[in-house]
Amino acid sequence: MTYSTSRPGFTAQHRRVGRAAAWGVFVLMFVYAVTTGLGFRSLESPQDPIGDPYFTVMELLIVVIAPLLVVTMVAVHGYATPATRLYSLTALVFTTVLACITASVHFVVLTVGRHVAATGEPWVPLFFSFTWPSVVYALDILAWDLFFGLSVLCAVPVFDGDGRLERAVRLLLVVSGVLSLAGLLGVPLADMGVRNVGVVGYAVVAPAAFLLVGVLFGRTPPAPDETGQTDEPPSAV
Repeated sequence: MTYSTSRPGFTAQHRRVGRAAAWGVFVLMFVYAVTTGLGFRSLESPQDPIGDPYFTVMELLIVVIAPLLVVTMVAVHGYATPATRLYSLTALVFTTVLACITASVHFVVLTVGRHVAATGEPWVPLFFSFTWPSVVYALDILAWDLFFGLSVLCAVPVFDGDGRLERAVRLLLVVSGVLSLAGLLGVPLADMGVRNVGVVGYAVVAPAAFLLVGVLFGRTPPAPDETGQTDEPPSAV
């Protein structure tokens, strides 16, 4: 097995925590996809909103995924060489903005939204529903289609190795980012079917990219610390 070469700023902590966070993103996004599928299967009509318990689980998963994405990008920034740290830092900033927006949106919907909806006021769907157009829907599109798309595209140059694993990571990040940004076309067209292109980018392609990022971190030996010691040997997984 051929492992990646060590990276100057990629410490043992970057390796351990980054690998765990990247794989956590993959697992939780997979669970989110399965929950969404079960939610759709439970509907009597495709036009009906997904109800509980599926909706609550989906909202909680997003709130947990958001900080894991930030931690993963912190590790990506540590993995970057000096020549690519401009891009990794930009990716980290965009991911932080994404996490702040989407965590706030889904936490508010999960807590305040359902209490306000119980009042039956006619203005509630304009603010708290995931039916276009609404405020929370627009903010979620801003977070995932724009800032997520920009963040993963900015991360692409960081994985500058010639190995098959890094090439695969670059390809998946490019596809994920382009599809996510393409989902923005659904807003001016007022067509959320077009916006679903973005959903494919961040909910289908991105999890595979994060899975491989975790594998790459595991195969990359950390840089020696001040005593010249390194972490455990690289993983074959």
